[in-house]
Amino acid sequence: MVRERRAARDGRRAREFEAFVAGAGGRLLHAATLLTGEPTGDTEAAERLLTAALARTYARWDRLRGEDPYDHTRRTLAALFAHRGHRYRRPRGGTLARLTPQERLVLVLRLYEGVAEEQTAAALGLPVERVRAICTRAVTAMRSAAARRGTTGTRPSAGTPRSGGTSSSAGTTETTGSRAATDATGAGAEAGADAGAGAGAAP
Repeated sequence: MVRERRAARDGRRAREFEAFVAGAGGRLLHAATLLTGEPTGDTEAAERLLTAALARTYARWDRLRGEDPYDHTRRTLAALFAHRGHRYRRPRGGTLARLTPQERLVLVLRLYEGVAEEQTAAALGLPVERVRAICTRAVTAMRSAAARRGTTGTRPSAGTPRSGGTSSSAGTTETTGSRAATDATGAGAEAGADAGAGAGAAP
């Protein structure tokens, strides 16, 4: 009986998680691609980063208790990137590749995700003034690059704001986002052998 209840719970969690990724995976992958500085269509590093973030979300799924899984995954993605940012210093040809990893992270959180300065500062452990300065410097760098390409007057954009719906790359990223979800389910199940065991014992 206990085994059956556990199997039913695991099946429900997997279905809920897959539904979440079906709706949010494309956008999360696009955010990860902006962070890693890769061009659309060559997102191997972004997929690895997103898979790691999704695995952690999956392992904690039953313990989110009303917390928005998108916000949780975004915070995890940002934290993982901040920890691994040194891996993505080399320009890869993506939209934000000319920026430093820290500038990409701030720009993606502030402009692409629309996270408030205070929340961004708290998430990154930085003063609000520092976040504002980094964002201003990154926007200036992108505008200068646009001017050199003969496209002055356009505001550098990391993508469509979250509240505005899916980004223009959503169609491209949905498939890879779903693949990342499949990988994350397996990785999350393994992580859940430890983290999930505690979740099963939690009231």
